[in-house]
Amino acid sequence: MNTSIFEFLAARRSVKPDRLAAPGPTPEQLQQILTVGARVPDHKKLTPWRFIVFEGDARKSMGEVFAKACETEESQPPSHVRLELERGRFLRAPLVVAVVSSIKPRPGAPEWEQILSAAAVCFNTCLAANALGFGTSWITEWIAYSKTVREALGLKESERIAGFIYMGQPMEKPDERERPIVDALITEWPA
Repeated sequence: MNTSIFEFLAARRSVKPDRLAAPGPTPEQLQQILTVGARVPDHKKLTPWRFIVFEGDARKSMGEVFAKACETEESQPPSHVRLELERGRFLRAPLVVAVVSSIKPRPGAPEWEQILSAAAVCFNTCLAANALGFGTSWITEWIAYSKTVREALGLKESERIAGFIYMGQPMEKPDERERPIVDALITEWPA
């Protein structure tokens, strides 16, 4: 058993986006991260996912999309404070990667398996970034479900945001959180 990998996985922890500082991954590191992130189970080799990268000013311009979505989709006019929060959403970390679940109709490759593959990409991307010393947070938030945001990103009807992965330098080691008692989650099938 490779003890160092086991210890790495046992200690892995998400870092809140506003606790991620610059610098983010270099282009070469991001290439490594996404290459490893894409090494997941993929029934029928369909690659039912893709990446959208936001860094630099692209994070700010996406914030304008979020503010517009908020104004358009909320039942009550949003406050100035709320709009500023939305404008700064992607500015919380130096780099954000959207993982898009992109279903490819194919006999023998159920949609659910393709969605699970995209989720595996999200987590594997986090692990790859963590292995290079970056903190990560895989979240969706309301923006992943917004019609305005989906349109701005050019998502097809068959595509969904599997997650936004925020990356950067952790400002501090995150506190450990309560974990489930695994024994309570195990059922053994009788012989």
